[in-house]
Amino acid sequence: MEAEKIIKPANGYLMLAIFLVLFFGSIALMIRYENPIYIITIVIAIIMLFGFILVNPNTSKVILLFGKYVGTIKKNGLYWANPFYTKKKISLRASNFDSERLKVNDKLGNPVMISTILVWRVTNTFKAAFDVDNYENFVRVQTDAAVRKLASMYPYDNFADEGHEEDITLRSSVNEVSEALEKELEERLSIAGIEVLEARIGYLAYAQEIASAMLKRQQATAIVAARHKIVQGAVSMVEMALEELNKKEIVDLDEERKAAMVSNLMVILCGDKEASPVLNTGTLNH
Repeated sequence: MEAEKIIKPANGYLMLAIFLVLFFGSIALMIRYENPIYIITIVIAIIMLFGFILVNPNTSKVILLFGKYVGTIKKNGLYWANPFYTKKKISLRASNFDSERLKVNDKLGNPVMISTILVWRVTNTFKAAFDVDNYENFVRVQTDAAVRKLASMYPYDNFADEGHEEDITLRSSVNEVSEALEKELEERLSIAGIEVLEARIGYLAYAQEIASAMLKRQQATAIVAARHKIVQGAVSMVEMALEELNKKEIVDLDEERKAAMVSNLMVILCGDKEASPVLNTGTLNH
């Protein structure tokens, strides 16, 4: 397998001056001396015209001679080479690719909609020109394949009731998922001489058919988690209240009264609505 070869043809400005002298000089001499022999030099000058190569910044020209790879011109400027060379332009600029939203199954089998944003550029013109049929289409197809594989490796989200809060997920582990996506794309696109500058998830959501059910599950999980925190705080406050009452000897409570007090405080602290106070104007026994 051949490798990329950087070449630098002849200075184009010098050859342009030679072309102008040869072309217009031949015309002038043919008119002055009325000699058709100068037509040959005019034809040679016209053939020379096909040898000029203009390379713009951050672009390259892959040079072929009757199907054989000659080299690649990467430095911008005006050059002149064999007029029979075939020139193929390949951009070296960074390109963005925003993939379509794909419906795939995550690790748990849930259908999700996902797309990716890819920033890439060509670094090896030989591979991009000859190792793949169309390197831009190759990027699109391989990106879709990498996204499908990535989605099947991780769950969309983990819920508190499953006990996997620290696992990598598509929704919450942005850095880890982006690194895995970049690594997968680098392996796939290296065959085309393409460098991956950045790859990240551009869109992520549950598929429409399960989005409503998953939203209810997320809401239920959030409610349970909130209730768990409320109960923990309420138990701590009740414990502190009993300790302070006992420490300061404000009132002497037996076990039955403690149980009633704990019950009332838990209802007040854990209830959704504000409690309605009931005043006892009698003794503690009533």
